[in-house]
Amino acid sequence: MCSGGFAKCLGITLIPLAVVCVLCNILLFFPGGKVVESDHITDEVWYSGGIFGSGVLMIFPALVFLGLKNNDCCGCCGNESCGRRFAMLSSILFATVGLVGAGYSVIVSAVAIDHGPKCLALEDGKSVWTYPFNTNGYLTDSTMWSKCTEPVGVVSWHLALFSVILIMGLIQIALCAVQVINGLLGALCGDCCGCCGGVSMFSYALDS
Repeated sequence: MCSGGFAKCLGITLIPLAVVCVLCNILLFFPGGKVVESDHITDEVWYSGGIFGSGVLMIFPALVFLGLKNNDCCGCCGNESCGRRFAMLSSILFATVGLVGAGYSVIVSAVAIDHGPKCLALEDGKSVWTYPFNTNGYLTDSTMWSKCTEPVGVVSWHLALFSVILIMGLIQIALCAVQVINGLLGALCGDCCGCCGGVSMFSYALDS
């Protein structure tokens, strides 16, 4: 597969990942599936790592990757090969934007998982909205989850959705990093970088 076609595959993969991250972040505004007051929502949710980092910022590189196969940059003064090389080189910039966005999403999600959700819990004999988990020990000890009395199921909701965003963000980082390498190869060697010719030679060798 040539570098332009490979970039298109990456773009196709990035779009559903971005959509999943946006949906997960939106659901986090409803802890435990409940509507609560804005100041009762976990702080990291407002940072919108899934919406902006792995969502909006990821759409731009995804669309660029999708169009690379057919983009010759006006032929670069009549030279189609030159135009495709420039297009592949420019894709590195958009891949970097994707890396930054996904990196932001991953950091926010990791902090949120470590911090735990904001919920109604007993503190000094009073029920207050707070962060009851001072350490991340709650990740391995589910009996601690009972500290959160409201909203019901907020801890599992918090962990599940932020974990999905974290995993999707890591996959996006990997895909954008791959495109940086793919873009460099495409810029240096051309859209096919000799691979199509190599495939033809390989097929000829097999036939003979």
